[in-house]
Amino acid sequence: MNTGSDKSGEAAVAAHGVTVDESESREERGLGSRAPEFVKARRALHLSWQVGVFIVGLAVVAAGAAMLVLPGPGWVVIFGGMAIWATEFVWAQLVLRWTKRKVTEAAQRALDPKVRRRNIILTSVGLVIVVALAGVYLWKFGLVLPWKIEEQ
Repeated sequence: MNTGSDKSGEAAVAAHGVTVDESESREERGLGSRAPEFVKARRALHLSWQVGVFIVGLAVVAAGAAMLVLPGPGWVVIFGGMAIWATEFVWAQLVLRWTKRKVTEAAQRALDPKVRRRNIILTSVGLVIVVALAGVYLWKFGLVLPWKIEEQ
């Protein structure tokens, strides 16, 4: 019985290109530093490694925060900075796990047919209201383009 299950497991591994040990370590990766072992072995080197990771992550998060008001993918860059921090700091790993869980839950809710129907109805009603208001404005004031305004 084991040989049959081993062969089917090997076929699944061959199909995905990932060994069982690799997939388990990815899913059950513990919290904590992912610095190389030679860095972790020396206290001063590990502390300087953490400071470097923090500064790089801070720069990326700051750039993402700037992109919230400037053109650019602000939230994506902020989460990229958090991912950099998560390579070294437990608190960032916990924040990323919580965020990933919330995003997955929101995506599942968005795929719910009732929620999609409600969102489509609300969007349609909002669009009708905007078109009606624009029509009333144009009927009352007309369309005057800025470059055709005459000085009085």
